[in-house]
Amino acid sequence: MCVWPPAPGKPPHVTDPTYISRVRIERLGGPQRLAYIPAADEPVRFGVHSEVAEHYGADPEKFPPEPTTLDYIVAAAAG
Repeated sequence: MCVWPPAPGKPPHVTDPTYISRVRIERLGGPQRLAYIPAADEPVRFGVHSEVAEHYGADPEKFPPEPTTLDYIVAAAAG
């Protein structure tokens, strides 16, 4: 919890975090990676596709289309 605005001359009061997300990323090469996230039985695959792959010059023969981290961020924000 953060009290805002803080009293004059006082820093805001911050409590201990309620939750810490423990995530591990495994790089597979190029834009490909696996994310090991809480409550998921299997790792989540990330990579590039369409315009993003084109922007980064990722060869679709070498790197098959995968969702981007941006795709997940947009989905989470829209949810």
